[in-house]
Amino acid sequence: MIPTSSAEQVLQTLAGFKAYAAGTLLVLELAGTFVFALSGAAAGVKHRLDLFGVLVVSCATATAGGITRDVLIGAVPPAVLRDWRYLGISVVAGFMVFLSSPRPERQQRLRNLILTFDAAGLALFAVSGTQTALGYGLNPVMAALLGMLTGIGGGMLRDVLVSDIPAVLHSDLYAVAALAGALVVVAGHVLNAPPAVSALAGAAVCFGIRVVALWRGWRLPIAGEKKNAVGSADDAGARRDSP
Repeated sequence: MIPTSSAEQVLQTLAGFKAYAAGTLLVLELAGTFVFALSGAAAGVKHRLDLFGVLVVSCATATAGGITRDVLIGAVPPAVLRDWRYLGISVVAGFMVFLSSPRPERQQRLRNLILTFDAAGLALFAVSGTQTALGYGLNPVMAALLGMLTGIGGGMLRDVLVSDIPAVLHSDLYAVAALAGALVVVAGHVLNAPPAVSALAGAAVCFGIRVVALWRGWRLPIAGEKKNAVGSADDAGARRDSP
């Protein structure tokens, strides 16, 4: 039996989260949907998909992380299926990228756009996923992990659909950046900071780490990297010793 005061406190917390979710959190979600959709559509254009293929990759990239999060926390049907704006934004973003498809000589610029949109989508979804998980009562550690999963889910599905190795498995601090942003949001929640401030700080940290990692080439150690380096050195030495 829950005491009356505790029950009232839980109801007040839920009411406050619903009000925040209907405002700032919704804006973060829709913004993340848009930029991730741009990333997915750009990847489809890069791999020479037709219009339908570009739209499929765009919508899948924009919605996969949010659907996974909602299913795991029991928020069913997922928000993507309850609010037409998610799908509408994804389709519009897909059409925008498809109609402005760059010529082959501008593929490097397209790749840079994909990475930029992907970093922005990663940051926004990591933050919104964490705050949604906290609003549903998950403990801070699990909320941070679910926020990271929300952030990386769309990018993983995008890469699978275009037959690339998912960026999270080899790229420069991808999941690490999402987890860092999620942890900032969790820290703000524990310290009772305003949710909007925590969201902005978490998104900035995630986006900053991801962009700097791309710029500086920061990454985690790669399997077999040291062994390969030793083998290369031995080969170079053998070549020097050979007549």
